[in-house]
Amino acid sequence: MINLPFIFIKFWFLEAPVSMVSFFASLNKSFLKLFSLKLLVKTYFKPWKNEYRKGLIGFSRGMGMFIKTWVILATLIMFAFLLIFEVISVISFVAFPFATFVLIFKSL
Repeated sequence: MINLPFIFIKFWFLEAPVSMVSFFASLNKSFLKLFSLKLLVKTYFKPWKNEYRKGLIGFSRGMGMFIKTWVILATLIMFAFLLIFEVISVISFVAFPFATFVLIFKSL
């Protein structure tokens, strides 16, 4: 019973944030794989739909670069929002006991 506060502190400030960061790292990896950012960057100068007919190669590459630019930008914007959400979640989780303590004793 005496160790209970120490167990709580260890869980709340060490084990849980590490688990959250591990989960978010897995989520980020899945997100980038789902939106295939690495593949889009790797094939940036290739046509969008592998259109190699004579006379259309230049247009296909230009159109592919145009579309991929917007897809990459949209993916990066969504990924930035995801990262911001993750950072806010971890900080809020760690700060929750302090915020509760402050709110309880501020009203007294």
